[in-house]
Amino acid sequence: MYNLNPYLTVKGAADAIAFYEKAFGAKETHRLPAEDGKRLMHAEIAINGGQLMLSDDFPEHAEQCGGGVVLPSVDKPSSVGIALHFAKATDIDAAFQRAVDAGCRSLQKPEDMFWKARFAMVLDPYGHRWMLNAPL
Repeated sequence: MYNLNPYLTVKGAADAIAFYEKAFGAKETHRLPAEDGKRLMHAEIAINGGQLMLSDDFPEHAEQCGGGVVLPSVDKPSSVGIALHFAKATDIDAAFQRAVDAGCRSLQKPEDMFWKARFAMVLDPYGHRWMLNAPL
C-alpha cells in the first residue's frame, strides 16, 4: 500500500507539533533534531488516522530545495490545503471548535454542503489551511 503524506515546512516545528496536538489531537510519532539543537530536521505526527510530516526551515540549504522554501503565513497562506476527513458529520463541529479554541482562524464555519458533506475550514498560525470534511 502506498500513502501520500503532506510535508510542511514551518518556523518553529517543535511549537507547531504542540499546536497541532492541541488543535487537532495530533500524536507525535517521530522527531529528529537538527545538529544545531534548536530546530527539527524531521518530525512525524499522526492526526485522525493519517500522517503528516514537518520540519523547520533551513535557509542555509536553499539550493538543495530548488532555491529555497517560501514559508506561508497567516497573511500569505499556502496555496496547498490539508484535508481532514471524518466518519461522521457531527464530528466536524467539534473538530472546528477545538481548532478555533486552540488558535486557528475560522475561514468557513461548519455547514452542510451541496456535495453531501459537512464541511468547515480553518487557517493555522503557520499559514496552512485545514479543510474538515465528513459525509452527511
